[in-house]
Amino acid sequence: MRHVCSVRTPMSFTTVRYDVDASGVATVAMDQPDSRNALSDALLDDLLSAFELARDDAAVRCVVLASTHPTTFSAGGNLGGFAAEVPLVHKHLNTAKFPRLFALIGQLGKPVVCAANGHCLAGALGLALACDLIIASDKATFGTPEINVGIFPFMIMALIYRNVPRKKTTELLLLGDRIDAVEAERIGIVNKVVPAADFDAAVHDWATRLAAKSPLLMQLGKDALWRQQDMPIEDAWDYLRSQLTIAFSTEDIQEGVAAFFEKRDPVWTGQ
Repeated sequence: MRHVCSVRTPMSFTTVRYDVDASGVATVAMDQPDSRNALSDALLDDLLSAFELARDDAAVRCVVLASTHPTTFSAGGNLGGFAAEVPLVHKHLNTAKFPRLFALIGQLGKPVVCAANGHCLAGALGLALACDLIIASDKATFGTPEINVGIFPFMIMALIYRNVPRKKTTELLLLGDRIDAVEAERIGIVNKVVPAADFDAAVHDWATRLAAKSPLLMQLGKDALWRQQDMPIEDAWDYLRSQLTIAFSTEDIQEGVAAFFEKRDPVWTGQ
């Protein structure tokens, strides 16, 4: 993933690169090429910190989750850590970082685009699905191969079942096969597949378009997406009506409607 020049680098990390450009797009790029971005404790810690930084920075309007590896987004969980001779309770506590990160992305209040430039496997598939949108290079592959090495993708199962039809999910989990980007798009894992040569431009286009929306309405909308997803339908309707009423009270909704009728670009205040 090629990175635009940042207007500032507020914090440095050991395992990720963090940049914010002038349009308000933060890029969080996993940068552990020797391990193909295996989701080690150190990488998970840096991802958590980077997303918290993006969440708390008012200048950030959109986040892109990317990889600096030329052919791999992430190989998934750190297998060496699974077999490490450490107390079992430590392993149990460390796996809590996965749902913490997934929930942080879901509750970020800002749209997150996964830039799947290459192989996206095992726990990394869950990380990708935790994002709001996924753009994939046509060189990317997806899968849950854990069963092939005597493990099972427990930590990402719930995310896959919430994004992919049940029978296709079960096929992925039980057979452990990889699928290409076109098949991943067909079954609902990926939003868009683009040729590798056009990948950076496609990610930049979506990210800047998302960053140009009202940050307040984007936050209200994304929060509602997260909250309503598992509600009974009538409870969801009641909750979503209340969110629409809150939206009616904002200056940005008035500005958006006025700009539409005046045939001009809106100027968002976030109020």
